[in-house]
Amino acid sequence: MSTPYSVYILRCRDGTYYVGSTRDVAERLARHNEGRAATYTAIRRPVVLVYSEDHSDQLAAIRRERQLKGWSHAKRDALVRGDYEKLKELSRRRT
Repeated sequence: MSTPYSVYILRCRDGTYYVGSTRDVAERLARHNEGRAATYTAIRRPVVLVYSEDHSDQLAAIRRERQLKGWSHAKRDALVRGDYEKLKELSRRRT
């Protein structure tokens, strides 16, 4: 069986979230904390892994990563906390 692709969310030192995808979350987290993964996280270290989910293929992981990157901080926070009621509330379209 092939290694799944993972989408992950990191909480940065300043309280912001960073969303990414990889085949090896532990290795990628280490690279972020070494300052070798993304400029965004390099200046906001240390970062902590607060959420991840596996996907069967790279395309599915990339689609989910893009979706999460489009979410507000509040919506990502609800996902990280597992507050699905708040997540549904924040997902409702405003009219």
